[in-house]
Amino acid sequence: MKIAILGTRGVPNHYGGFEQFAEFFSLYLAENGHEVYVYNSHNHPYQGKTFKGVNLIHCYDPEFKIGTAGQFIYDLNCILDSRKRNFDIILQLGYTSSSVWYFLLPQKPLIITNMDGLEWKRTKFSKPVQKVLQFAEKLAVKSSDYLISDSLGIQKYIKAKYNKDSTYIAYGAHIFDSPEEAILAAYNLEKFRYNMILARLEPENNIETILDGVVLSNNQETILVIGNHNTKFGNYLKQKFSDSENIRFVGAVYNMKHLDNLRYFSNLYFHGHSVGGTNPSLLEAMASKALIVAHNNDFNNAILKENAFYFSNADDVKNIALKIKKNDNLQFIQNNFDAIANEFNWEKINSEYLQLFENGISENQ
Repeated sequence: MKIAILGTRGVPNHYGGFEQFAEFFSLYLAENGHEVYVYNSHNHPYQGKTFKGVNLIHCYDPEFKIGTAGQFIYDLNCILDSRKRNFDIILQLGYTSSSVWYFLLPQKPLIITNMDGLEWKRTKFSKPVQKVLQFAEKLAVKSSDYLISDSLGIQKYIKAKYNKDSTYIAYGAHIFDSPEEAILAAYNLEKFRYNMILARLEPENNIETILDGVVLSNNQETILVIGNHNTKFGNYLKQKFSDSENIRFVGAVYNMKHLDNLRYFSNLYFHGHSVGGTNPSLLEAMASKALIVAHNNDFNNAILKENAFYFSNADDVKNIALKIKKNDNLQFIQNNFDAIANEFNWEKINSEYLQLFENGISENQ
């Protein structure tokens, strides 16, 4: 098959979740004999025309000049280019800035869209922007031949709202099994004597609720808050909790080796995400043997099942912070680790995507 992947800034991954998936899946397709093209921003750090057997098409991306509006122009440029390529399948990763151009998509290829999370629910967006994103979601559902949901919650939502089926294919993570305690020295930490949060500092990630609960508990163990805090909401949180010396805003950490070890040696790992599908950082926490305390919602429940502690408010966090220790809950940790190995491994996920592609082609011949 001749396959295109749209909707990311490109490969190799220098950015985030969809870019990571695009890299893993495109390499898998190339290794299995398919002709694969990934669309890259013109200013991507990697400027080669191929990457490990994957063809790269660089399209002009003005986001660096004009901000978010540039994503719409970049997606338009990718879609216009795709009309010249005679693809069998176009895989769109997300829809927020591409679905408005659906009428320009080429007619021949199957259009398969990963619906991502419920972007319009994110509180960082104003009400008018949320309306636009809801409209973009509707266009993506309407214009795609096949839809992919990376969580059962998203699959259920699409069926209820649009009466349209989607294929559930999860996200993946790599097993972490080589801890290095020496890395903790760089953060002035002792193993299993600190808790942590890793998230974008946005209201829907419930960071304020978690920290309120920590303060109520009077637990003096260090809690790391990892994520860019030089934002409006980040500055608000730093000001609110400035008197709590055990709360440490350490900023963004991109070193995966450090993150894996910080998760592995933490006592409690708080995951407050409440919007979206399968969150990559949650799977990475499971893969690095963290003891997870998650916000109680359908998305997190579907992944963690009974193998986590759940909170809905600051009092729940307070009680968990006072009572729960990692070493008393090793079975939870092992069950989540096994789930990564058996359900959320990249080989399985890549093969499920390819199976959907093959089925789609055969159904439409």
